[in-house]
Amino acid sequence: MTSIDLVDLTKEYRGTRAVDGLTCGIGPGRVTGFLGPNGAGKSTTMRLVLGLDRPTSGTATVGGLPYAALRDPLREVGALLDAQAAHASRTARDHLRFLVVSNRLPARRVDEVLEETGLAAVARRRIGTFSLGMRQRLGIATALLGDPHVLLLDEPTNGLDPEGIVWVRTLVRRLAGEGRTVLVSSHLMNETAAFADHLVVLGRGRLLADVSTGDFIERYGRARVRVRTGDPVRLRAALLARGHTVAEDDDGRWAVDGATAEEIGAVAAREGVTVLELADDRGSLEQAYFALTTAEAEFAAATSPTAPQEA
Repeated sequence: MTSIDLVDLTKEYRGTRAVDGLTCGIGPGRVTGFLGPNGAGKSTTMRLVLGLDRPTSGTATVGGLPYAALRDPLREVGALLDAQAAHASRTARDHLRFLVVSNRLPARRVDEVLEETGLAAVARRRIGTFSLGMRQRLGIATALLGDPHVLLLDEPTNGLDPEGIVWVRTLVRRLAGEGRTVLVSSHLMNETAAFADHLVVLGRGRLLADVSTGDFIERYGRARVRVRTGDPVRLRAALLARGHTVAEDDDGRWAVDGATAEEIGAVAAREGVTVLELADDRGSLEQAYFALTTAEAEFAAATSPTAPQEA
């Protein structure tokens, strides 16, 4: 099994630390979501792993070796960093054939990855005519070409339609299920929650979290209870009197922050209020992410006073 290991990894550009003492391991057999605000250091970290930049200090290794020391790098590591990097005048097939020949890979891999990524029908079209989604698929095909043990995918669903997004989700989970190491950078919280088993979160180049997705949501998310009752005015007054924050949802339920269903049920019982529906609402990845990273965002717009606020 092959893992990515970062040890005190640091990268400075003209006195600015893009990556700051980052230490973590991305292990096999699971999909690791790589999260953080713009400027957090995610892309720089991926470039350091792939040997496209040299660290100021520390190490980034794959299977214990720096990328430059890998004997057959495409067989070990597949990466999608920039879907626009392929030469626009080449066909998709020729792009992949060039990589197969130059990296001593089996010729059959060209047709296999074209089929797997849904590009077989357009394999002889020039890349310059491709939509962004088609270029993304070609970038993923390129990453899969060497049948590698390790995959690094930067925003792989960018430009894809809903069917394509579901396909990427299924693909990365299958690859992880085969025992591969899969690192996926994304800004789509709901999508990341659908495929990631583990999360590595950066802020201003520093490690903020390295934890399972479920534990991350539980640790940083906001507990909430949703309740529907035959006497909402009375229950609301009782909850407010006990210091709870209560808001009405569009569907007629009440949302109570920072509480459990057991606590709200006990209040309703003491007040003699009939409860029609009562459930704990597990926090979302998006809520947990913003709770952790808001102060770490390098670029943030001012909140509009008229912007809708979550209850």
